Amino acid sequence: MRLEEFIGILDETGIPFAYDHFAEGESPEPPFICYLLPGSDNFAADGQVYFRISEVRVELYTDRKDPDVEAKVEVVLDAAGIFYNKSEVWIQSEKLYEVLYSMEI
Repeated sequence: MRLEEFIGILDETGIPFAYDHFAEGESPEPPFICYLLPGSDNFAADGQVYFRISEVRVELYTDRKDPDVEAKVEVVLDAAGIFYNKSEVWIQSEKLYEVLYSMEI
């Protein structure tokens, strides 16, 4: 899957999103998504990259625990056939929940 395709999948959630972060003062009201590609786990053959695999993190931010918004993201990822792992943390300084979806594309 190419990055452009993945961005199209995020767009299907209907939730505002940006790569890594929103510009200072331009962050929308929660819920919103930040996604990033922190690394790769490429497959090698004959000493070369045979198949490119990007690590992807999708960070869903909400101001309260919101299973409906999480379900919206998960339905879109499931429909695209994307396997993901999910974790959650409360960010005290921001007063936001972060639900992290980790995957490879």
